[in-house]
Order: sequence, then structure tokens, then C-alpha cells
Amino acid sequence: MDKRALSERDICAKFITPALRKAGWDEMLQIREEVSFTKGRIIVRGKLVSRGQAKRADYVLYFKPNIPLALIEAKDNAHSVGDGMQQGLEYAATLDIPFVFSSNGDGFVFHDKTATGGAIETTLALDAFPSPDELWARYAAWKGLTPEGEKIVLQDYFDDSSGKGPRYYQVNAINATIEAIAAARMASWPDCPLPLKYV
Repeated sequence: MDKRALSERDICAKFITPALRKAGWDEMLQIREEVSFTKGRIIVRGKLVSRGQAKRADYVLYFKPNIPLALIEAKDNAHSVGDGMQQGLEYAATLDIPFVFSSNGDGFVFHDKTATGGAIETTLALDAFPSPDELWARYAAWKGLTPEGEKIVLQDYFDDSSGKGPRYYQVNAINATIEAIAAARMASWPDCPLPLKYV
């Protein structure tokens, strides 16, 4: 098989998704592909109205629902391994995601926003993708979450059974608020046994 003849979707199906599975990511609960998060800007020209191009990430990886941890931008093998990084960084800034990967099926370029003192970007082999627990540990350390704070942050969102989920900017706001509450509660009331709803 000539990898350079494969489409971007083939690269995802044959190389990237298997690498994620091998690293311990749950395909049903933690991996979402082709995630659209904007419909595109509305463009008005006189009496004509149209939409700009929608934004869609190739992969978004979640530690648990509504806690996005990583984004992967895939390219076909005619591109270099890091060619999707700029687009991935742009999308990750919008979605407030700290870990960005770019891949062409040969390996990954990993951009770690949480890196302190070390290299921000590293190249990984295809079989060296980090596990969910590894990325969560980096994220929790970066946010300064204690084990008690992690319990608060990892609580499930309320589900009203409507089938609708929050939009990406609502997820960003909710997660930032819960993290701030967890940090303030642990600093102010470290021995307080009250559940989150009473704080």
C-alpha cells in the first residue's frame, strides 16, 4: 500500500484512530471525529447573505464528556507530519484545549501548552501517543488542581434529558467557573465537607 496515495480520511482510519485506541482512548466515550464547532461567519454583501467556512476539527479527545483535553489535525501523507499544527492551534485556542497534535500517519507533532521549562513541541512516534490519564495528569498539574479539586472538576454536568449539549463557548465558561470554584474552595475551606452545590 502506498501511504502517499491515501486520502486524509484513510490516514485517520488506518493510522491515527488505531494509535489512539492503542494508547487507551475509548472510541465511544473519548474520541470524536470531524467535530464542527462553528457554522461560519455571516457575510452580507448588499442584499446577498452567505456564510463563511465552518470550523471543524478532525479529532477532539475528551477525558470525560464536556472536558476536552486534546485536538488532532490530520493531513494526508503528501504533507509533512506537522503541517496541520497551525490550524490545530487556532482551533484549540477557540475551544480552550491545551494539547494539540498534528499527524500525517507517520507520527505526531505534539504541542503542549502546559509545558514549563521543557520543549513546547515534540515529535512522537505513531505508537507513542499519550494516554488519557497522562494528559489529564499534565492538565491537572497545570491548573493546580488538588485531588479534592479534581473531584469537583470531574463531576458530570446536569442532564435535562433534552439531548442538547452546551455550545463550545458555554463548555469553556462552565469549566473555567468550576475550576475557579475548586481552586477557591480548596484554598479557603480545605476541610469543608460540603458538596459543590452548597458552596
